[in-house]
Amino acid sequence: MATTEGAAHASDAAVLGLTNGMAVQELGWDDDVDEALREAVMDAVDGDLLYESNEAVDVVLLWWRDSDGDIVDGLVDALTDLSPNGYIWLLTPKVGRPDYVDPTDLAEGALTAGLALANQASVSANWQAQKLVRPKGIRR
Repeated sequence: MATTEGAAHASDAAVLGLTNGMAVQELGWDDDVDEALREAVMDAVDGDLLYESNEAVDVVLLWWRDSDGDIVDGLVDALTDLSPNGYIWLLTPKVGRPDYVDPTDLAEGALTAGLALANQASVSANWQAQKLVRPKGIRR
């Protein structure tokens, strides 16, 4: 039987729109990530998270903290294995948490990296997610 916490994380993964069979690459993992959310994502796609890929991936989960450096560099790196119609879920610490990333920096970084901000989701107690997509004229 699923616990309430487990059910909440499964629901959080569902908010990300991930479905069975999607190829999901994870970048920026560290010991501060939400492991229950990672497990829920793997359950949603019925597979492991990829770290390197020989083929294009559908989604990149990018864990990013203010201390990780230039957000533009991180986003450009995240585009490397992303399929033309794929998208990035940028996971950043929530307001008031260590290494919080200012939303203005996210918006400017996305624009500079050639991405558009889409929807936002609260995915755990400590992390929020921002969906980033290629502008419609660039997608195939």
